[in-house]
Amino acid sequence: MNFEVFILGTSGMMPLPNRHLTSAMVRRDGELFLFDCGEGTQVSLKRLNLKWKKIDSIFISHMHADHVTGLPGILMLSSQVDRDDPLTIYGPPRLKEYVDANRRILDMYINYEIIVRVAEPGIIIDNDEYTVSAFPLLHTKPCVGYVMEEKERAGVFNVERAKELNVPMGPLWGKLQRGEAVRLPDGTVIESDQVMGQKRSGRKMSYVTDTAYLPTIAEAVNGSDLLLCEGMFTADMEETAAEKRHLTASQAATIARDGQVAQLALMHYSPRYSDWELKYLLRDAQEIFGPTVLGRDRMSFDLPLKD
Repeated sequence: MNFEVFILGTSGMMPLPNRHLTSAMVRRDGELFLFDCGEGTQVSLKRLNLKWKKIDSIFISHMHADHVTGLPGILMLSSQVDRDDPLTIYGPPRLKEYVDANRRILDMYINYEIIVRVAEPGIIIDNDEYTVSAFPLLHTKPCVGYVMEEKERAGVFNVERAKELNVPMGPLWGKLQRGEAVRLPDGTVIESDQVMGQKRSGRKMSYVTDTAYLPTIAEAVNGSDLLLCEGMFTADMEETAAEKRHLTASQAATIARDGQVAQLALMHYSPRYSDWELKYLLRDAQEIFGPTVLGRDRMSFDLPLKD
């Protein structure tokens, strides 16, 4: 089962020739999840050949233009492909007002249901396979980060142990693998945990932008296989970052280190840095957290299962 993450845009504040505004996408087993929708999102989706018409949910971090200006285009374009499934958009309280105003003023033709929900801190999606959670950030407007995490999978079925316990091959093996206890012909009851290994962890991706540094962020993203996090300024700009309630690359790396994540991908860079100057952000981050990469537009990550 695949779990892929695509960075669609890495620029903060304004788009640049090689950097669209902030957005990212997760593709998991055929489902698509969009995180923020800055200007240029459609361009990256097209270049990556991602089937945007199959987007299941959109998660908006906050109501600043560089995170939502691509949304009207996505909503209108989805009406051109005979979409039948509803589209759910999660975000801050004023998100519905923004969506409704665009639909009215632009006289949008929408032939599918749009559901807008406030992303209250806590679990906002919970099904048999994964959860999506929101957690509070500290910015100049209400802002949340997001965590998408797969639930634990069953352990590996021990065939030899099942044979030792005289469990006949067939339907009883299936029941044990589903976590059910079974009764043998001689009356012996075999519990599932007698033949199943330890439960196996799923994969976890976290998305953090725009915020001042908060120690609680590391707790929210703890154990992530991949953390997409803004690194807007170099370390020498920490005072400016605090005033504007943004993160330096060093602070992003501190979050990654303290949260024991596997990999950090920086994004949401200040336009003050040219492409060749982004190496200074990477340098700052890697001094604190080695497994850091510079996120680039249309970069992708394949998160494999650990076992």
